[in-house]
Amino acid sequence: MENNYKKAVELLTSQGKFYINLGLERISALLELLNNPQDKLKCIHLAGTNGKGSVCAIIAGVLQNAGMKTGLYTSPHIFEYTERIKINGNDISKNDFAKYVFEICDIADKNKIHLTEFEVLTAVMFKYFADNDVDVVILETGLGGRFDATNVIKSNLCSIITHIDLDHTERLGNTKSKIAFEKAGIIKPNCPVFTSEGYEEIKDKADECNSLFSLVTPFEDTSNLSLKGTCQQENLSLALAAVRYLFPQISEDVIQDSISKISHPCRFQLCREDLIIDASHNPNGAMALRESLDFYYPDKKRCFVFGCLNNKDYKKMMQILFAKGDEIYFYHFNNQNSCTVEELQESCEFESNTFKSLDELPQNCIKIVCGSFYMLNEIIPQSLIHPHQ
Repeated sequence: MENNYKKAVELLTSQGKFYINLGLERISALLELLNNPQDKLKCIHLAGTNGKGSVCAIIAGVLQNAGMKTGLYTSPHIFEYTERIKINGNDISKNDFAKYVFEICDIADKNKIHLTEFEVLTAVMFKYFADNDVDVVILETGLGGRFDATNVIKSNLCSIITHIDLDHTERLGNTKSKIAFEKAGIIKPNCPVFTSEGYEEIKDKADECNSLFSLVTPFEDTSNLSLKGTCQQENLSLALAAVRYLFPQISEDVIQDSISKISHPCRFQLCREDLIIDASHNPNGAMALRESLDFYYPDKKRCFVFGCLNNKDYKKMMQILFAKGDEIYFYHFNNQNSCTVEELQESCEFESNTFKSLDELPQNCIKIVCGSFYMLNEIIPQSLIHPHQ
């Protein structure tokens, strides 16, 4: 079984599939051959630069707690691909994952459809959820919105567009307005859209689709929310606005019970009393991390372990995060686009060291591991991130 899973991962990460190629033609053609499983599903569809994962986790937690069979599709994963596809909080099994990957790649090859890794995963997810009669799917876009593989769905229960900032500018545009236009592409005819920012591009698309446009004020009380971080008020407000609109039968007691148990690893996650993991991978994420550190640990000495992809604005991220007196350690992780320690040191105005292990970090300070999702599994033991598994 484990061997099959390894082969499936090798197939996904092979040179022929491990790239980005936005567009809906290939995934549409493949899903047609599978009898369009996506058309059998009811989806809540999310796009945005930051906050998508938290909003997804909150909604999935509430719906599951309310007794619905809830599918959750998110990315990226931290340890295993199976983390991306869950039913009621349980990852797809490695056996099922391998079976679906092989089946879909086989059909694609026979029909000369050249799928990317994300398209294969998206097809696996739609078929797995349809085969398992999931009640509601919480569907997170991979990149952008308009041409993201998840956007093959024809309608949705609602669209949610979270905070927008500059990221993936080489693919989505170099202004927030252009990025908002791409994210607004998930809005469907006569399907409501919830957002916390009033971009004209989102309003215009909602008007064009005759869709209810709901601008959500971040006013929810987060004192009962298990997720920490100053940005969570906006995320919770968006999530609950959608839940209350779509499922008015869910009681406030169930909602409050649900949000006290939400788990969303590696987003301002306190793994030990002196260790925070935060996958802040762009300047906006870095700003949210800095604000949360200032709020929760204003007087505590900080020690950062930072690594980053070289296509991110790592110089700006470091300017936001680091201050005089911080201990700074850089890490070059196993990814072809990972910044070298030397590249990071050249762009950093403060003294720094090369990271070797958590055990070698100084005591009597709060340690923060941040900068990229892709390095976390090399630094943090799985037992710290998922203590109850």
